[in-house]
Amino acid sequence: MREGFDYAGGGADVDPVPARAKSSFWQSGHTPTLIAAFLYFDLAFMVWVLLGPLAPDIAKALQLTAAQKGLMVATPTLAGALLRVVNGLLVDRIGPKRAGAISQVIVIVGLFIAWVMGVNSFAGTLALGVILGFAGASFAIALPLASRWYPPEHQGKAMGLAGMGNSGTVLAALFAPTLAKLFGWNSVLGLACIPLTLVFVAYMLMAKDAPNAPAPKKLTAYFQPLKLPDAWWLMAFYAVTFGGFVGLAASLPIYFTDRFGLSTITAGYCTAACVFAGSLIRPLGGALADRIGGVKALSAVFVVAALALAGVSMAQSVASALALFVLAMLALGTGNGSVFQLVPQRFQAEIGVMTGLVGMAGGIGGFYLASSLGFAKQLTGSFSAGFLIFAGLALIALAGLMLVKARWRSTWTSGARI
Repeated sequence: MREGFDYAGGGADVDPVPARAKSSFWQSGHTPTLIAAFLYFDLAFMVWVLLGPLAPDIAKALQLTAAQKGLMVATPTLAGALLRVVNGLLVDRIGPKRAGAISQVIVIVGLFIAWVMGVNSFAGTLALGVILGFAGASFAIALPLASRWYPPEHQGKAMGLAGMGNSGTVLAALFAPTLAKLFGWNSVLGLACIPLTLVFVAYMLMAKDAPNAPAPKKLTAYFQPLKLPDAWWLMAFYAVTFGGFVGLAASLPIYFTDRFGLSTITAGYCTAACVFAGSLIRPLGGALADRIGGVKALSAVFVVAALALAGVSMAQSVASALALFVLAMLALGTGNGSVFQLVPQRFQAEIGVMTGLVGMAGGIGGFYLASSLGFAKQLTGSFSAGFLIFAGLALIALAGLMLVKARWRSTWTSGARI
């Protein structure tokens, strides 16, 4: 849930409401803003992965190759990763409310134009994917919007509630295929504008920037942690955990329809079950890491994820594949929480910047997984090679973790379990 924690540099470093710091959670912050942040985040994540559930229908209409399908569903993930930097800078300069309004307008207008004009080519799907990337980068806005209102002792609750918006990925998997069957896949783009517009109106009425926002950082400050090896290790670990999660969320509708011939609606239900498991387990993963240490939790995560993904490459039935995907998503979701148990222990002073950089790495990992599955299918006629390579990356991450864990435990002095 913490992946977008105050990318603009506020949050735990600043207490905007010191007079209410010892109040109860609901008295200490601004509830309308918290609700607005959740709604924005939820609907943004819904449309971020919208091309995944629609991919089988789009591919059939546009006669896309397997590689093109993989690249189509991967593009919003990559765009969302890179646009986190843009959104973080906007939050820093003009405040989260205005930054969120701009991002929402871009997505709504982009979807409306795509609906009116139609998406008639592979290049058009990529252009739409870039627009949807603004939705994927929403947590760089929504979470600072909410978290800046709350004192340190209530940050976890505030970001947990706002961050529950990643459940929007489940909504896309559940409803997009059914709507596409009823009205056509292009009409889903227009229909998505309706809830997005309603949330935009609610957002403008309810959201409010917190007082005493932190001073804008210099651009160079965002890249200072990249001089340290630990930053790259944490980014690599998150590229596997969150990258695996979001890459699978985008790719599973294609896998289930191509591999087992499921209808788009049934494939959507299977995808929703997997995504729900990964979303639900994330906060529990952070709690587990708090109890046994982030290194131990991540070690188990990489082993389980590697075994599950290797098993998927050999799965011969829908039931076995679904069970293994759920197991993989549970592991990856746990890993997402575990990485962010470690990040503040090493980079407490740079927590806002580091969470943005780590989150960007996660998006890049998702782009790789989704696109590589498509290329594997086209080159070999099977998705197996793509799953096996990503399983191998999980084992490489495990080896890297074993390499650094002794140094981390001897040099990090946060006092928490590592």
